[in-house]
Amino acid sequence: MVPSFSAAVFTFFLFTSLLANFTSAQQHKTSLPESDVDLLEFPLNLEYLEAEFFLWGSLGHGLDKEAPQLAEGGPAPIGGRKANLNPLINDVVLQFAYQEVGHLRAIKKTVKGFPRPQLDISAAHFAKIVDEAFEFKLNPPFDPYANGVNYLIASYIIPYVGLTGYVGAIPKLQSTKAKRLVAGLLGVESAQDAVIRGLLYERAGQKVLPYNITVAEFTSHISDLRNKLGKRGVKDEGLVVPLVQGPESKTHGNVIAGDENSVAYDRTPTQILRIVYGTANESIPGGFYPKGADGHIARYYRH
Repeated sequence: MVPSFSAAVFTFFLFTSLLANFTSAQQHKTSLPESDVDLLEFPLNLEYLEAEFFLWGSLGHGLDKEAPQLAEGGPAPIGGRKANLNPLINDVVLQFAYQEVGHLRAIKKTVKGFPRPQLDISAAHFAKIVDEAFEFKLNPPFDPYANGVNYLIASYIIPYVGLTGYVGAIPKLQSTKAKRLVAGLLGVESAQDAVIRGLLYERAGQKVLPYNITVAEFTSHISDLRNKLGKRGVKDEGLVVPLVQGPESKTHGNVIAGDENSVAYDRTPTQILRIVYGTANESIPGGFYPKGADGHIARYYRH
């Protein structure tokens, strides 16, 4: 009887300890104001997109192989594939990919989050974005995975939207914990965007083959499209701009985008949804998210 009683006591205390740890973990994730939770969960949509695009581009596979626990069984992305990159660009993109894996983990350590939503990172989808940016169909269709320049242009389309969302979120956050996390995420996302813009700026006057269009023209048209879809004026600028839009109105070069005081632009979740859906309507899914983004904010606008 003694061994059985001891075993029972041990089992009871083990169960109590595990339950306490589980409860503590749940409280840790839910100890933020509800509005902070919503604002922290929303950017998971963009982080999933960036992680998958960069992983596929550099490695030829995505989260399902690299970090399946973070995908949580969400549907596999549409159209991802290994890009034809030179060693330098592949190395940079690979670093971005692993940074995004870290971002997903950091957010999910703080809030519950949600499984990876359905993503469309196919060449056909990027070709559609570029066609809409130029308001005519490129021939042959733009292929982001064809070479390094194309992939950098496609990368120009993605991280900047997320970083403007982080800029917009910080003033709305209530807790120090949430502000610290978003500030840290913003720092790295901004650096990624700066690297992408820097690499493209080196090639600003270069023609993107086989089109008679320069890299700078691609960035300007993509930025104009995002401004149009977002419906809130200029929050996006290409690499070469009219003098009035350059820093202190003294240069056409615009390697880092910013307002008249060179302060980063901000966007709201509604503006971001309009852009990443490609529909100019936060209630109509499409674009990178054929079935819609997830989280309380995105679901709210779909109903």
